[in-house]
Amino acid sequence: MKTRRRVVEVGEFAIGPEEPAYVIGVVSRLVGLPVWTLRILDREGVVRPRARAGRARLYSMIEVRRLVRVRYWMVDRHVNVEGVRALLELEQTR
Repeated sequence: MKTRRRVVEVGEFAIGPEEPAYVIGVVSRLVGLPVWTLRILDREGVVRPRARAGRARLYSMIEVRRLVRVRYWMVDRHVNVEGVRALLELEQTR
C-alpha cells in the first residue's frame, strides 16, 4: 500500500505524515481505543510508535490512520490481535 507524502502545514511548522508527533493519550482520544490497548498493540508489533527521550512514545499520522483500521477490526468486527496482525500483513502484500 502506498502512502502519500503530504505535509501538513501549521503556521510556520510543517509535519510530514511519517513524523512522530502524537503522544499516546492524544492518540487514544483520536482513535477511540484505551491507552492500555494501544500499549498491547505496540508490544505485539501491530503498531510501531517511535521512542522519544525517556520512555515516551510518539505516533505518526500514518500510525494513527492504521489504528483507525485496527479499531474497526477489533471493535466492530471482533477480530483479535493475531487476526488484526494477519489482516495488516495481507494489506501490505497487495
